[in-house]
Amino acid sequence: MLKLLPWRPSPHKTLTLDPAKPFSSLSRFLSHSLSEDQYEDDPPFSPVSKPPKPKKNKTQNKDPDTKNEPTRPLKSDLPFDFSYSYSETNPKVEPIAFRESPKFSPFGPGRLDRKWTGTVAPTQQEVDLNRVAEERIRVLGDPLTEEEVAKLVERYRHSDCARQINMGKGGVTHNMLDDIHNHWKRAEAVRIKCLGVPTLDMDNVCFHLEDKSGGKIVYQHINVLILYRGRNYDPKNRPVIPVMLWKPYTPIYPKLVKNVADGLTFEETKELRNRGLNSPPVMKLRSGTLHPSFVQG
Repeated sequence: MLKLLPWRPSPHKTLTLDPAKPFSSLSRFLSHSLSEDQYEDDPPFSPVSKPPKPKKNKTQNKDPDTKNEPTRPLKSDLPFDFSYSYSETNPKVEPIAFRESPKFSPFGPGRLDRKWTGTVAPTQQEVDLNRVAEERIRVLGDPLTEEEVAKLVERYRHSDCARQINMGKGGVTHNMLDDIHNHWKRAEAVRIKCLGVPTLDMDNVCFHLEDKSGGKIVYQHINVLILYRGRNYDPKNRPVIPVMLWKPYTPIYPKLVKNVADGLTFEETKELRNRGLNSPPVMKLRSGTLHPSFVQG
């Protein structure tokens, strides 16, 4: 049986110690027993250790993939000044102060070839309006027929449409243009749902959407818009739109209602304001209806 199982340990041997030299006898016995039975401490079916993997040399310099990394600073050929919101700001009104330094560009340091002035990033080249109009007409192509418009409307007007962008109180923002072109990469049109303050002037919203994106609004129902990209739109040749990394602080603008009206002194303005506050109202609304005295008058 012991021959069939060679891995079995050998029987224990008796230890006889020499009273004169006990430690030398013990060391001799241990060395002799270990040399005779080499499988005594080896358990059966021990797993085979895998050879260690060669370590990679970290000093090897890998060639960076320069194709996927965009060149900086980014150069955009869009023929308008970049700002946070296009529909809710008036570029003709100059701010009187800034809440943050204009040297901090929301596009990031060194990421754009335009200089940030605190409110806009103006274009660095002269804009040829005729060439821009011709390029837009070329991208839009022939006008859509009634059947094509009806097909687009039926496909994108529903609330469960996957190609939808929600517009908040910021109106037509700069980063929304990048979202629109991202949707146009896989769809012919995009559904835009306007909420909040921008719904008070939908004509202004429609104008800036068409002017800044280059598309065409083919459907409008209250606050829902469908923006068409055009027949000849090529996603591979889409314009370069640098993304704003954060929302810039709103500058301080002059008051819309001045304390002193133009051409009047402070005392005259105060007198006219008190006279208007003490005058009888022209109309009174009660529960959404007109007052009977106003109807009879």
